[in-house]
Amino acid sequence: MNAAQTQLRASAHNVANLGTDGFRRQQVQQTPQPGGGVEAAVTRADRPGPDLVQDVVTQLQAKNAFLANLAVFKTSDKMAGALLDTQA
Repeated sequence: MNAAQTQLRASAHNVANLGTDGFRRQQVQQTPQPGGGVEAAVTRADRPGPDLVQDVVTQLQAKNAFLANLAVFKTSDKMAGALLDTQA
């Protein structure tokens, strides 16, 4: 969820700075971690200039990744509650 939030923040920053001369876009590099999950690092694009299409696609991907992770947490919480329910 943190990686998705980082992606959303970076792409929103890029959209907000579309008209800034010499602005270099932020990009998020995700690295898989051995124990699961990913590490997200923000980097700058090699050359200046906007890429609105890429930023909108990134925002949609980040939103969907966040919602998918949230669904996993909700399901895990429900399953833990069902396993620990002594009233059933």
